[in-house]
Amino acid sequence: MNEIIRLARHVEAPFEVAPGVEEAVRIAEALIFAASAPLALPEIAAKLPADCDAMVVLEELRRLYEKRGVNLVQRAGGFAFRTASDLAYLLAKEDAAPRRLSRAGLETLAIVAYHQPVTRAEIEDIRGVAVAKGTLDTLLEAGFVRMRGRRKTPGRPITYGTTPAFLDHFGLDQLSDLPGLDELKGAGLIEGRVAKGFVIPAPRDDDALREDEDPLEEAEAAELVPLSDS
Repeated sequence: MNEIIRLARHVEAPFEVAPGVEEAVRIAEALIFAASAPLALPEIAAKLPADCDAMVVLEELRRLYEKRGVNLVQRAGGFAFRTASDLAYLLAKEDAAPRRLSRAGLETLAIVAYHQPVTRAEIEDIRGVAVAKGTLDTLLEAGFVRMRGRRKTPGRPITYGTTPAFLDHFGLDQLSDLPGLDELKGAGLIEGRVAKGFVIPAPRDDDALREDEDPLEEAEAAELVPLSDS
């Protein structure tokens, strides 16, 4: 009889957490659910009891949700709840509708992701064709691309880079998670033999301006809209 009672309790509470961590897990759960974007570790740790290890708490929370309809994942340098991968097809139509990009848009986005910081002229040089009017505007409006600064060259063209929303949308925690050449070949995105010396750039996760970039003017940074590259 005791064994039956023990098993019944196990069925009723399959997600029991360690006694000293339970309240901290509840706090972390509430914070992440309420956040509109992935929540960084320091932001979570600041709200937890002082004697709690935030990573231990998040690992426990991840374990609790690993078999549920939503999972705790790392996205864009933070933590968020996202639909379980095996159920993503249920939301595919709703998710894709406002984020549908043209082939030119996807190609431009890929170039920005791998080559950032990059200017419009550099994008055109890599693609071999002009960037159609509105392509960068669409990526800016979608929140996937941002204006980083201005290149320290004649004309001071604007430099572009990706955003945390880009990482979140494409299921990435950081830019270095982008697939390399071997992964792209394995996925069938690059077929046949590639040109000798062809390489896929390794994106850097450092978000700071580079030596050849100036910061945007205050008005430009406030508006965050596409401007002339001249």
